[in-house]
Amino acid sequence: MSIFWTIWISAITLTVIIGCAVLLRAANKNNTGVKEGDPMPHTFDGIQELNNPLPKWWVGLFWFTIVIALIYSFAFPSYTANWNGLLGWSSSEQSVKSKEESAEAAATSHSQYQREMNEAEIKYGEVFKKLVYTDADTYKDIELIAQDPEAVKVGQRLFLQNCAQCHGSDARGGKGFPNLTDNDWLYGGEALTIKQTLMHGRNGVMVAWKDILGEDGVKEVATYVLQLSGRRVNDLDAQAGKERFVVCAACHGADGTGGQAFGAPNLTDKIWLYGGSRKAVEDTIRNGRNGVMPAWGEVLGEDKVHLISAFVYSLSNK
Repeated sequence: MSIFWTIWISAITLTVIIGCAVLLRAANKNNTGVKEGDPMPHTFDGIQELNNPLPKWWVGLFWFTIVIALIYSFAFPSYTANWNGLLGWSSSEQSVKSKEESAEAAATSHSQYQREMNEAEIKYGEVFKKLVYTDADTYKDIELIAQDPEAVKVGQRLFLQNCAQCHGSDARGGKGFPNLTDNDWLYGGEALTIKQTLMHGRNGVMVAWKDILGEDGVKEVATYVLQLSGRRVNDLDAQAGKERFVVCAACHGADGTGGQAFGAPNLTDKIWLYGGSRKAVEDTIRNGRNGVMPAWGEVLGEDKVHLISAFVYSLSNK
Protein backbone atom coordinates (compact mmCIF):
# COMPACT_ATOMS: atom_id res chain seq x y z
CA MET A 1 0.00 0.00 0.00
CA SER A 2 1.26 3.50 -0.82
CA ILE A 3 2.38 5.87 1.92
CA PHE A 4 -0.57 8.14 1.06
CA TRP A 5 -3.14 5.53 2.04
CA THR A 6 -1.14 4.59 5.12
CA ILE A 7 -1.21 8.21 6.34
CA TRP A 8 -4.83 8.66 5.26
CA ILE A 9 -6.19 5.63 7.12
CA SER A 10 -4.03 6.25 10.20
CA ALA A 11 -5.15 9.89 10.34
CA ILE A 12 -8.84 8.95 10.10
CA THR A 13 -8.45 6.32 12.84
CA LEU A 14 -6.73 8.70 15.25
CA THR A 15 -9.13 11.53 14.41
CA VAL A 16 -12.14 9.37 15.27
CA ILE A 17 -10.62 8.20 18.57
CA ILE A 18 -9.52 11.71 19.61
CA GLY A 19 -12.84 13.13 18.43
CA CYS A 20 -14.71 10.74 20.72
CA ALA A 21 -12.54 11.86 23.64
CA VAL A 22 -13.18 15.55 22.90
CA LEU A 23 -16.92 14.98 22.53
CA LEU A 24 -17.08 13.02 25.78
CA ARG A 25 -15.17 15.72 27.65
CA ALA A 26 -17.43 18.44 26.27
CA ALA A 27 -20.58 16.48 27.15
CA ASN A 28 -19.32 16.01 30.70
CA LYS A 29 -19.01 19.77 31.33
CA ASN A 30 -21.79 21.98 32.62
CA ASN A 31 -22.01 24.79 30.05
CA THR A 32 -25.71 25.55 30.56
CA GLY A 33 -25.41 28.23 33.24
CA VAL A 34 -27.78 26.18 35.41
CA LYS A 35 -26.60 24.62 38.63
CA GLU A 36 -26.42 20.84 38.60
CA GLY A 37 -29.63 19.33 39.90
CA ASP A 38 -31.72 22.44 39.18
CA PRO A 39 -34.54 22.51 36.58
CA MET A 40 -33.68 23.57 33.05
CA PRO A 41 -35.52 26.59 31.58
CA HIS A 42 -37.35 24.50 28.96
CA THR A 43 -40.04 21.82 28.95
CA PHE A 44 -41.00 19.05 26.53
CA ASP A 45 -44.62 17.83 26.51
CA GLY A 46 -45.06 19.34 29.94
CA ILE A 47 -41.99 17.60 31.34
CA GLN A 48 -39.23 19.79 32.76
CA GLU A 49 -35.70 18.45 32.48
CA LEU A 50 -33.22 18.58 35.34
CA ASN A 51 -29.60 19.52 34.74
CA ASN A 52 -28.15 16.22 35.87
CA PRO A 53 -24.56 15.19 35.02
CA LEU A 54 -23.72 12.08 33.03
CA PRO A 55 -23.45 8.94 35.21
CA LYS A 56 -19.87 8.45 36.37
CA TRP A 57 -19.87 4.74 35.52
CA TRP A 58 -21.08 5.58 32.00
CA VAL A 59 -18.37 8.22 31.51
CA GLY A 60 -15.72 5.88 32.94
CA LEU A 61 -16.75 3.09 30.60
CA PHE A 62 -16.40 5.36 27.57
CA TRP A 63 -12.95 6.58 28.68
CA PHE A 64 -11.96 2.94 29.08
CA THR A 65 -13.01 2.09 25.50
CA ILE A 66 -11.09 5.12 24.16
CA VAL A 67 -7.92 4.08 25.97
CA ILE A 68 -8.30 0.48 24.74
CA ALA A 69 -8.80 1.75 21.17
CA LEU A 70 -5.52 3.72 21.36
CA ILE A 71 -3.62 0.76 22.82
CA TYR A 72 -5.06 -1.58 20.19
CA SER A 73 -4.19 0.81 17.34
CA PHE A 74 -0.51 0.87 18.33
CA ALA A 75 -0.12 -2.70 19.62
CA PHE A 76 -1.79 -4.63 16.79
CA PRO A 77 -1.34 -4.36 13.02
CA SER A 78 -3.70 -2.82 10.53
CA TYR A 79 -3.91 -4.80 7.29
CA THR A 80 -5.19 -1.69 5.51
CA ALA A 81 -2.03 0.23 6.34
CA ASN A 82 1.71 -0.44 6.47
CA TRP A 83 1.83 -1.00 10.20
CA ASN A 84 2.81 -4.26 11.85
CA GLY A 85 2.02 -3.16 15.39
CA LEU A 86 4.32 -2.92 18.40
CA LEU A 87 3.63 -6.58 19.25
CA GLY A 88 4.31 -7.83 15.73
CA TRP A 89 1.24 -10.08 15.92
CA SER A 90 -0.57 -11.26 12.78
CA SER A 91 -3.48 -13.59 12.17
CA SER A 92 -1.66 -15.23 9.26
CA GLU A 93 1.65 -15.11 7.46
CA GLN A 94 0.77 -13.49 4.14
CA SER A 95 4.07 -14.36 2.45
CA VAL A 96 3.74 -18.13 3.00
CA LYS A 97 3.11 -20.08 -0.20
CA SER A 98 3.87 -23.68 0.79
CA LYS A 99 3.82 -26.05 3.77
CA GLU A 100 7.61 -25.83 4.05
CA GLU A 101 7.53 -22.05 4.24
CA SER A 102 4.70 -22.32 6.76
CA ALA A 103 6.79 -24.51 9.04
CA GLU A 104 9.76 -22.13 8.79
CA ALA A 105 7.60 -19.08 9.42
CA ALA A 106 5.98 -20.62 12.49
CA ALA A 107 9.32 -20.81 14.26
CA THR A 108 9.90 -17.04 14.12
CA SER A 109 6.52 -15.52 13.33
CA HIS A 110 3.92 -14.20 15.76
CA SER A 111 1.23 -15.47 13.38
CA GLN A 112 -1.55 -17.10 15.37
CA TYR A 113 -2.76 -18.98 12.30
CA GLN A 114 0.64 -20.53 11.63
CA ARG A 115 1.03 -21.64 15.24
CA GLU A 116 -2.39 -23.28 15.26
CA MET A 117 -1.78 -25.00 11.92
CA ASN A 118 1.53 -26.47 13.03
CA GLU A 119 0.10 -27.59 16.36
CA ALA A 120 -2.71 -29.32 14.48
CA GLU A 121 -0.16 -30.94 12.15
CA ILE A 122 1.69 -32.42 15.13
CA LYS A 123 -1.54 -33.57 16.78
CA TYR A 124 -3.31 -35.05 13.76
CA GLY A 125 -0.45 -35.79 11.35
CA GLU A 126 -0.04 -39.34 12.64
CA VAL A 127 -3.78 -39.94 12.27
CA PHE A 128 -3.60 -39.04 8.59
CA LYS A 129 -0.56 -41.24 8.08
CA LYS A 130 -2.28 -44.27 9.59
CA LEU A 131 -5.21 -43.82 7.23
CA VAL A 132 -3.24 -43.32 4.00
CA TYR A 133 -0.06 -45.37 4.43
CA THR A 134 0.57 -49.09 4.50
CA ASP A 135 3.07 -50.64 6.88
CA ALA A 136 5.70 -50.23 4.16
CA ASP A 137 5.26 -46.42 4.16
CA THR A 138 3.69 -46.47 0.73
CA TYR A 139 0.33 -44.95 -0.11
CA LYS A 140 -2.69 -47.21 0.04
CA ASP A 141 -4.75 -47.42 -3.13
CA ILE A 142 -7.39 -44.69 -3.20
CA GLU A 143 -10.00 -47.28 -4.15
CA LEU A 144 -9.14 -49.22 -0.98
CA ILE A 145 -9.29 -46.12 1.25
CA ALA A 146 -12.68 -45.26 -0.26
CA GLN A 147 -14.02 -48.46 1.34
CA ASP A 148 -12.81 -47.45 4.82
CA PRO A 149 -15.66 -45.57 6.59
CA GLU A 150 -13.31 -43.83 9.03
CA ALA A 151 -11.01 -42.61 6.26
CA VAL A 152 -13.96 -41.44 4.17
CA LYS A 153 -15.30 -39.43 7.12
CA VAL A 154 -11.94 -37.72 7.58
CA GLY A 155 -11.78 -37.02 3.84
CA GLN A 156 -15.28 -35.60 4.00
CA ARG A 157 -14.32 -33.19 6.80
CA LEU A 158 -11.30 -32.04 4.81
CA PHE A 159 -13.54 -31.60 1.78
CA LEU A 160 -16.02 -29.49 3.75
CA GLN A 161 -13.21 -27.29 5.06
CA ASN A 162 -11.48 -26.70 1.74
CA CYS A 163 -13.69 -27.64 -1.22
CA ALA A 164 -17.30 -27.00 -0.22
CA GLN A 165 -17.03 -23.28 -0.95
CA CYS A 166 -17.14 -24.07 -4.68
CA HIS A 167 -18.55 -27.58 -4.98
CA GLY A 168 -21.10 -27.27 -2.18
CA SER A 169 -21.36 -29.21 1.06
CA ASP A 170 -23.12 -32.01 -0.83
CA ALA A 171 -20.44 -31.93 -3.60
CA ARG A 172 -23.13 -31.38 -6.25
CA GLY A 173 -21.49 -28.18 -7.45
CA GLY A 174 -23.23 -25.28 -9.11
CA LYS A 175 -22.97 -23.08 -12.18
CA GLY A 176 -19.33 -23.20 -13.23
CA PHE A 177 -18.43 -25.81 -10.58
CA PRO A 178 -18.68 -29.52 -11.47
CA ASN A 179 -20.95 -31.99 -9.74
CA LEU A 180 -18.68 -34.58 -8.13
CA THR A 181 -21.39 -37.13 -7.34
CA ASP A 182 -22.16 -38.26 -10.90
CA ASN A 183 -20.05 -40.05 -13.49
CA ASP A 184 -19.54 -37.06 -15.78
CA TRP A 185 -15.88 -36.03 -15.54
CA LEU A 186 -14.08 -33.40 -17.59
CA TYR A 187 -10.63 -34.89 -17.01
CA GLY A 188 -11.59 -38.41 -15.94
CA GLY A 189 -13.00 -39.95 -12.77
CA GLU A 190 -10.30 -42.54 -12.14
CA ALA A 191 -8.85 -42.41 -8.62
CA LEU A 192 -5.37 -41.26 -9.61
CA THR A 193 -6.80 -38.69 -12.04
CA ILE A 194 -8.89 -37.18 -9.24
CA LYS A 195 -5.79 -36.98 -7.07
CA GLN A 196 -3.81 -35.37 -9.88
CA THR A 197 -6.55 -32.77 -10.29
CA LEU A 198 -6.43 -31.96 -6.59
CA MET A 199 -2.66 -31.91 -6.37
CA HIS A 200 -1.91 -29.77 -9.41
CA GLY A 201 -5.20 -28.05 -10.24
CA ARG A 202 -6.81 -27.56 -13.64
CA ASN A 203 -7.15 -24.62 -15.98
CA GLY A 204 -9.94 -25.18 -18.48
CA VAL A 205 -10.16 -22.67 -21.29
CA MET A 206 -12.96 -22.45 -23.86
CA VAL A 207 -11.94 -19.83 -26.40
CA ALA A 208 -14.35 -17.16 -27.61
CA TRP A 209 -15.61 -17.78 -31.16
CA LYS A 210 -17.65 -14.65 -31.84
CA ASP A 211 -14.96 -13.01 -34.00
CA ILE A 212 -14.45 -16.16 -36.10
CA LEU A 213 -18.00 -17.47 -36.41
CA GLY A 214 -19.89 -14.20 -36.33
CA GLU A 215 -23.23 -13.78 -34.59
CA ASP A 216 -25.11 -15.97 -37.08
CA GLY A 217 -22.47 -18.66 -36.78
CA VAL A 218 -22.67 -18.61 -32.99
CA LYS A 219 -26.43 -19.17 -33.12
CA GLU A 220 -26.15 -21.94 -35.71
CA VAL A 221 -23.45 -23.82 -33.77
CA ALA A 222 -25.51 -23.44 -30.58
CA THR A 223 -28.48 -24.92 -32.40
CA TYR A 224 -26.41 -27.92 -33.50
CA VAL A 225 -25.01 -28.40 -29.97
CA LEU A 226 -28.53 -28.37 -28.55
CA GLN A 227 -29.53 -30.96 -31.14
CA LEU A 228 -26.62 -33.17 -30.05
CA SER A 229 -28.06 -33.23 -26.54
CA GLY A 230 -31.45 -34.39 -27.81
CA ARG A 231 -33.28 -31.06 -28.04
CA ARG A 232 -35.78 -30.32 -30.83
CA VAL A 233 -34.38 -27.52 -32.99
CA ASN A 234 -34.62 -26.07 -36.47
CA ASP A 235 -33.03 -28.69 -38.74
CA LEU A 236 -31.73 -26.18 -41.29
CA ASP A 237 -29.95 -24.13 -38.60
CA ALA A 238 -28.61 -27.32 -37.04
CA GLN A 239 -27.22 -28.49 -40.37
CA ALA A 240 -25.51 -25.15 -40.89
CA GLY A 241 -24.15 -25.35 -37.35
CA LYS A 242 -22.84 -28.86 -37.98
CA GLU A 243 -20.76 -27.59 -40.89
CA ARG A 244 -19.31 -24.84 -38.69
CA PHE A 245 -18.76 -27.29 -35.80
CA VAL A 246 -15.56 -28.45 -37.49
CA VAL A 247 -13.69 -25.72 -35.59
CA CYS A 248 -14.96 -27.23 -32.30
CA ALA A 249 -14.17 -30.84 -33.19
CA ALA A 250 -10.48 -30.51 -32.31
CA CYS A 251 -11.42 -30.51 -28.62
CA HIS A 252 -14.97 -31.86 -28.45
CA GLY A 253 -14.49 -34.52 -31.11
CA ALA A 254 -16.29 -34.86 -34.42
CA ASP A 255 -19.24 -36.49 -32.65
CA GLY A 256 -19.28 -33.94 -29.80
CA THR A 257 -18.57 -36.49 -27.08
CA GLY A 258 -15.70 -34.42 -25.71
CA GLY A 259 -12.15 -35.27 -24.78
CA GLN A 260 -10.77 -35.75 -21.29
CA ALA A 261 -7.25 -35.01 -22.47
CA PHE A 262 -8.32 -31.37 -22.94
CA GLY A 263 -11.05 -31.25 -20.31
CA ALA A 264 -13.55 -30.74 -23.14
CA PRO A 265 -17.09 -31.61 -22.02
CA ASN A 266 -19.37 -34.14 -23.65
CA LEU A 267 -21.99 -32.17 -25.59
CA THR A 268 -24.27 -35.12 -26.27
CA ASP A 269 -25.61 -35.54 -22.75
CA LYS A 270 -27.81 -33.23 -20.70
CA ILE A 271 -25.13 -32.16 -18.21
CA TRP A 272 -24.12 -28.52 -18.53
CA LEU A 273 -21.46 -26.83 -16.44
CA TYR A 274 -22.56 -23.26 -17.23
CA GLY A 275 -26.21 -23.91 -18.06
CA GLY A 276 -27.98 -25.67 -20.91
CA SER A 277 -30.40 -22.95 -22.04
CA ARG A 278 -29.99 -21.57 -25.55
CA LYS A 279 -28.80 -18.26 -24.12
CA ALA A 280 -26.21 -19.96 -21.88
CA VAL A 281 -24.88 -22.11 -24.73
CA GLU A 282 -24.68 -19.11 -27.05
CA ASP A 283 -22.88 -17.09 -24.38
CA THR A 284 -20.33 -19.89 -23.94
CA ILE A 285 -19.64 -20.09 -27.68
CA ARG A 286 -19.67 -16.33 -28.13
CA ASN A 287 -17.51 -15.26 -25.19
CA GLY A 288 -15.70 -18.44 -24.11
CA ARG A 289 -15.18 -19.73 -20.58
CA ASN A 290 -12.25 -19.86 -18.18
CA GLY A 291 -12.53 -22.45 -15.43
CA VAL A 292 -9.81 -22.64 -12.80
CA MET A 293 -9.43 -25.41 -10.25
CA PRO A 294 -6.65 -24.35 -7.82
CA ALA A 295 -3.81 -26.70 -6.90
CA TRP A 296 -4.10 -28.02 -3.34
CA GLY A 297 -0.91 -30.07 -3.13
CA GLU A 298 1.24 -27.29 -1.68
CA VAL A 299 -1.58 -26.05 0.54
CA LEU A 300 -2.77 -29.28 2.17
CA GLY A 301 0.02 -31.74 1.54
CA GLU A 302 -0.24 -35.07 -0.24
CA ASP A 303 -1.57 -37.03 2.76
CA LYS A 304 -4.69 -34.87 3.05
CA VAL A 305 -5.15 -34.72 -0.72
CA HIS A 306 -5.01 -38.52 -0.79
CA LEU A 307 -7.87 -38.68 1.74
CA ILE A 308 -9.97 -36.08 -0.09
CA SER A 309 -9.41 -37.98 -3.33
CA ALA A 310 -10.74 -41.14 -1.68
CA PHE A 311 -13.83 -39.28 -0.45
CA VAL A 312 -14.52 -37.74 -3.87
CA TYR A 313 -13.96 -41.11 -5.55
CA SER A 314 -16.45 -42.73 -3.15
CA LEU A 315 -19.17 -40.24 -4.14
CA SER A 316 -19.44 -41.54 -7.69
CA ASN A 317 -18.38 -45.13 -6.97
CA LYS A 318 -20.77 -46.43 -4.35
